[in-house]
Amino acid sequence: MTYYNRILRSGIAPSRRSVLKGLAASAAASSLALPGYARAETAGKIKVGYISPTTGPLALFGETDGYTLGKIRAALGGKLESSNGKTYEIEILDRDSQSNPNKSAEIAGNLILNDEIHLLLPASTTDTILPAAEQAELYETPCLSSGAPWQAVVFPRGGGKQEFNWTYHFFWGLDEALNTFVGLWNGLETNKKVGMLFPQNIDGETWGNDEYGLPVPTKKAGYEVFVPGYFQPRTNDFSAQIAEFKKNNCEIIGGITYPDDLKTFVTQCNQQGFKPKAVTVAAALLFPSGVEAMGPLGNGMSSEVWWTPAFPFKSSLTGEVSRQLADQWEADTKKQWTQPLGYSHALLEVAIDVLKRSSDPLSREANRDAVAATNLQSLVGPIKFDGSPHKNVCKTPIFGGQWVKGTKWPYDLKIVDNSVNTLFTPEQKIVPIAW
Repeated sequence: MTYYNRILRSGIAPSRRSVLKGLAASAAASSLALPGYARAETAGKIKVGYISPTTGPLALFGETDGYTLGKIRAALGGKLESSNGKTYEIEILDRDSQSNPNKSAEIAGNLILNDEIHLLLPASTTDTILPAAEQAELYETPCLSSGAPWQAVVFPRGGGKQEFNWTYHFFWGLDEALNTFVGLWNGLETNKKVGMLFPQNIDGETWGNDEYGLPVPTKKAGYEVFVPGYFQPRTNDFSAQIAEFKKNNCEIIGGITYPDDLKTFVTQCNQQGFKPKAVTVAAALLFPSGVEAMGPLGNGMSSEVWWTPAFPFKSSLTGEVSRQLADQWEADTKKQWTQPLGYSHALLEVAIDVLKRSSDPLSREANRDAVAATNLQSLVGPIKFDGSPHKNVCKTPIFGGQWVKGTKWPYDLKIVDNSVNTLFTPEQKIVPIAW
């Protein structure tokens, strides 16, 4: 498909500059055949598109992106030294998806067709990554993403059987999250009855899927599962779900929610006398601010952990280890470190490595090939697309954590389970929630 046909299919109007540039390129190509024609050779400017949710209900996932982009821009100084011996200008165009999948698709299309980026980086959450990746695949633009379970990015686009030419993703998977949840619950004395909480959106439909989501393997691990139906995000009433959990005597709650929804749910559990021993929820419990918002009820909440300052790896770009990165963030922002900090850094770290290795960083095809050939020890661990579990996926470590009373900050996130990855020993044992 030609460039102009792709524009027509996109429904996005090309900029005047894009059209003129295309015409100029055609004229230049024709003039090469004329005798005596000479053109000054320049390295040119690399354009990278970066999309993340910095506003809207998923803004906590994008909270560290502006800070990290500032650090990386400063480290690069607007230049990139390529392995091909040339020096290029580099510009990172950051955009806000507004936590909206339609907005993410629109932004990705504009970055590809109008800004003519050479590499697309959708960072954090399925609502941002999936629509952007679909645009990248359609318009043949290399795309590297992270910050969502890999199944949520792969399965909706072909059930896991489809391989992609342009889009690559590194993160842990639902199977690892399940084993982490089970590892946490196995550390407690319970009746093994689990009530599950899923929102009516892409994440909820993925986590709650009856074929590959959380309920099926949870049952295989010996737990009884109760799913009272999906809830609408940002609801103000969980009475129906709580009544079903109480009726079935659930001592564990598992699933995925966003921070505002979990605060509402936990508050209503306390008001209605439902006090499970564990509330283990993906997404909402990743952030200290989300836990602090629950007040005393935040103590003892548990979740998956995908990055902490305890990670032993260091950045290939800045040389920082995770503890240094977290300490600098806290010193600069006066805020507690948060898990996306490690991944926003790692995504840019891998992207810069890709562009440095590319035989021609101004070529989308060359950059795509460089992404596929990635073999890097990053801040979040080794990144290599070796075909397992999927051609376009690299899995990264995940642990089980619990929020406990802190010293410097109201709550600290402690590693309490390493059943999925034995990178290091748990810091302490999980304890039941003290309601």
